[in-house]
This record gives sequence, structure tokens and C-alpha cells, in this order.
Amino acid sequence: MKTNALRLLDAAKIKYETVNYDVDESDLSAVHVAACLGEDIACVFKTLVLRGDRTGVFVCIIPSDKEVDLKKAAKASGNKSCAMTKMQELLPLTGYIRGGCSPIGMKRQYPMFIHDTCMQFEKIYVSAGCRGMQVHIATQDLIRFARLTVGDLV
Repeated sequence: MKTNALRLLDAAKIKYETVNYDVDESDLSAVHVAACLGEDIACVFKTLVLRGDRTGVFVCIIPSDKEVDLKKAAKASGNKSCAMTKMQELLPLTGYIRGGCSPIGMKRQYPMFIHDTCMQFEKIYVSAGCRGMQVHIATQDLIRFARLTVGDLV
């Protein structure tokens, strides 16, 4: 199955691998995904959508076992404060559902920030744009293609 995220990577001729895992509807956490992949939890990243008081919607990509620090995320994005968007807003804003939100191929190009620990890995995992599939991609390719800003978010 090709998701929009994968089609965009193909069109840009960016190398990646997809890794499938069994979805547990009762546990859509990125920690669960990392466990299913059998990978170091630190290299599996989750995509969070937030709303800032000044700039509006922005995206943070952080390690799966961490929680976003709202003060750090606000500062990185040029806001005084920010909050997570409501789950029912996710699909209309991004085109993705919870547990399948990818930083690649959202409906709009929102400002995107990735936690600086990504730089410790040659490749990281992010959602492929659906539940049950991750993209294993070179960190630098993801940063360049998705126009990510690297910073401290947790």
C-alpha cells in the first residue's frame, strides 16, 4: 500500500524502507509501535500537532517515549504559549488520523520542528501516514524534505 507520504518520497527520489506492524486499537502509542518494531525506542518518533497563540498550527516530532514540553515548543515556534490540538481536529488539519500522523504529506505545510536527539541517529522511524506502517528514513533526508527545524522540544 502506498500512502500519500510514500508517494511524495518516491516522487522526490528519497530512499526509505517501510516497516509494517500489527495495530492494537487499544494502544496506539508510539511506545507500542517501537516495541512492535523491536527497535531502540529513542529512534522511533511520533508526530504531534499543536496550536500556538501567535502562529497557529505547528508540528513537533519527538521521540516516542517522551512528552512535548509546551514551553519549549512555544519558544521554538515563536509563540508565547501553545497547546495540543484536539483529536477531532487532526484529520481536517493534516489529512491523517491518530496513530497514523506523518510529518510528510500533510494537507498544508505547517512549521515543523524535530527534537534534537534525532541527530544521534543516521536513520529514524516516523509514521508512513497510516496505522500499521512506519517509514525508516535517513534523518538528514527527512529534515531536508519536510523542512524541519531541529531543536529542544522535550
